[in-house]
Amino acid sequence: MAGYSAKINDPAFNKYILNTSRWSAIFSVFLALIAIVGFFIYGETSNEMENPQALLIGVAVGAMFMLVALFQIISRNKDKTWDGVVLDKKIEKKQKKQNSLNNDYYINYYTEYKVMIEDNEGKVHRIVNEDDDTVYNYFKIGDKVRHHKGLNSYEKYDKSNDTIVFCNACGSINDIEDDYCFRCNCPLLK
Repeated sequence: MAGYSAKINDPAFNKYILNTSRWSAIFSVFLALIAIVGFFIYGETSNEMENPQALLIGVAVGAMFMLVALFQIISRNKDKTWDGVVLDKKIEKKQKKQNSLNNDYYINYYTEYKVMIEDNEGKVHRIVNEDDDTVYNYFKIGDKVRHHKGLNSYEKYDKSNDTIVFCNACGSINDIEDDYCFRCNCPLLK
């Protein structure tokens, strides 16, 4: 199974990208409405802030949600297909401070797995996972990969020794013998 799959041209991928953009827009409008209504109610019931000041803050927060979604949609549409190679892989033990329920701090220890991919223009892209080495183990240094426009994943050129394959649409792990993703039903690129 060496080579990039022509199944990327299946209409299911365009439908997935369109649905992802649509749901981003719907979710951002929903969050914006919640922010506007929530701040309006707060302005009506609170002694700390009154309307229209509270309402204006709600509108600003709502606009921020919508701008983030718009930025995601635009960047997904501007995305390009490119080829690259797995440049390096690293494992790092890390820690971060976290709040507990009673406002105390505790230290959370975790392992960070990084895969660095250099595209054909020399830019390095990183795949980073905490306490999950599945992607780290899937890729080998020197593997040729392809990033497909609008999708947040990488297709390996040579999948001949693999027992799993990642769905290039939703990222779910699938058995290499399957033809379609169990979660989103897009064709598996193999």
